[in-house]
Amino acid sequence: MTRAAVIGSGSWGTAFAATMAYAGTDVVMWARRAELAAQIAQGRNTDYLPGIELPVLQATTDFAQAVRGADVVVFAVPSQTLRAGLDQWADLLPEDAAVVSLMKGVELGTTKRMSEVIAEVGRVESDRIVVVSGPNLAREIASRQPAASVVACSDELMAERVAEACVTPWFRPYTNDDVVGVELGGALKNVVALAVGMAEGMGLGDNTKASLITRGLAETARLGAALGASPTTLMGLAGVGDLIATCMSPLSRNHTFGVELARGRTVEQVAAGLHQTAEGVKSCESILQLGHDHGVDLPIVGAVVAVVQGKVTPVEMVGELMGRSLKSEAD
Repeated sequence: MTRAAVIGSGSWGTAFAATMAYAGTDVVMWARRAELAAQIAQGRNTDYLPGIELPVLQATTDFAQAVRGADVVVFAVPSQTLRAGLDQWADLLPEDAAVVSLMKGVELGTTKRMSEVIAEVGRVESDRIVVVSGPNLAREIASRQPAASVVACSDELMAERVAEACVTPWFRPYTNDDVVGVELGGALKNVVALAVGMAEGMGLGDNTKASLITRGLAETARLGAALGASPTTLMGLAGVGDLIATCMSPLSRNHTFGVELARGRTVEQVAAGLHQTAEGVKSCESILQLGHDHGVDLPIVGAVVAVVQGKVTPVEMVGELMGRSLKSEAD
């Protein structure tokens, strides 16, 4: 039996841990708070997935205990906290384990993707780093509704190993070797979802939202091309699929965050009420910087950054995007 440690007990970490358990994997979850670990061991996580019954999961606040003997170590912590965590945990990671990232962000300051942070700070070889991403809203996954995802690694056998550890009759993982494309699709869709949420919060319709989604995909594709991602990846589950789900669903934290910003609340007020990390708010500045570093124009990302920083209102954001100079769609 495969043994997995899931580091992080938020909604997506818990949903993925449950999926692995249903797939027959022996799962131990790590939580920061003892009371949450106790809840999970009793089959529930009312903090993040209220009303969802969980399968049998072990849970602990002891990182060393969680990862001891693990074949797969899954990180599901906020992306901007990963480096600090790995500074403490790197020496405890099993030498031959697959190290999986569920995180969808770009690190502030370094503009590194999460797999790059794992390689650098965790001292993990690239052929053991696996990225899981796709249209995977946590509550729907935890409710065992049918969904598909992408399991990406430069080593095909390692990707297959992780896919086998999480496949169930309702969760279908596809393997891929394009780690860059999968990570970029996951990171940028959060920023686009903020913009789409703002449009909804302003009472704008489906034409506006479809335009933002499509042009957001164009920005993702341009940045992906500059960094060596495959266009096929961005047209797949980890690109278009995740973009549609995150932009259109009220279950999406980033979509919800955008709606609340458009209703006049500040970033601080929305964050305090959400109780969970909206990765787009944290990563938008680093993604914009990544675009600047590679000479890629990211107008929607730039507009979201301006709103998050309080430089413009959501209404002004729409005006600035609509007032850009005319050009060919292919440019």
